Amino acid sequence: MRAGGVLLPARRYEGGSMKRVQFSSPYLPYLFIAPQMAIIFVFFYWPSVQAIQSSFYLEDPFGFGSTFVGLSNYSDALGSVQYQAIARFTVVFTVLVTFLSLGIGMLLAVKADAVLKGSSTYKTLLIWVYAIAPPVAGLMGMMFFDQHIGPLVKLAGFFGWDMKVGLNYNDTAIAMIIVSVWKQIPYNFIFILSGLQSIPVSVREAAAIDCRSGVRRFWTMTLPLLAPTAFFLLIINMTYSLFDTFGVIDVMVKDKAANNPITLVYKVYMDGFRGNDLGGSSAQSVILMIVVFVLTIFQFRFIERRVHYN
Repeated sequence: MRAGGVLLPARRYEGGSMKRVQFSSPYLPYLFIAPQMAIIFVFFYWPSVQAIQSSFYLEDPFGFGSTFVGLSNYSDALGSVQYQAIARFTVVFTVLVTFLSLGIGMLLAVKADAVLKGSSTYKTLLIWVYAIAPPVAGLMGMMFFDQHIGPLVKLAGFFGWDMKVGLNYNDTAIAMIIVSVWKQIPYNFIFILSGLQSIPVSVREAAAIDCRSGVRRFWTMTLPLLAPTAFFLLIINMTYSLFDTFGVIDVMVKDKAANNPITLVYKVYMDGFRGNDLGGSSAQSVILMIVVFVLTIFQFRFIERRVHYN
């Protein structure tokens, strides 16, 4: 049978009824994925190659010339005390944002799944934050932590904490983490709640009969069944912490980056677009790309082995 130039033979798999789709031309599948591959090439592979090439040169910011310097940009970055301090903060920031947003999102999803009355309103109030763009979330965070009108600053002052976001390094770091976690919680909430609602009622009832403790049921039954979703969210949240928090950080430390904590991604932007050090910022972006690549391999080689999809 032919439909739209595609041959659909009546072949069946053993033990199932799914038909195997065959294309009339061996080049047709490549034609289908060509638009997506073009987008990936233009917005990922080509910029990556350009960054790798620029990292070996000392480039004029106005494009009048470049000088080959080999690995000097890499050695300057890795040997810089400032870069090492920013790298340490990036690790702490990524770990805290990832696990706090995952943990709070999972807690809220479990509670929302148990709500019987007004569940739609409750879930909507938790999800709507996800629609806020990171720069807007950063602006709202600055209002929450404003020295004069910020409610969170007043709350901290009630406990004797003189919080000075934008002036004190640690206070600014805490504010950045809080805003970044607040922005990401709804994303985790949506996926975890969907995973919870996909657990069969019969499994829940059997678990309730075998174990009366809700906490123990969560660790022995619910969490293992949510492992595929949790693994996916772990990767997404680490990517978010490393890259997508740029908008939040930019708003909260704008024009004051020298006195406040920043991440490696923001340092690439600062050195490249404000410091006009294109070669140095390219080397930093390549280093960050290698770190993410190694981290991704580690996640799929070691963590995914503990995830069961059946």
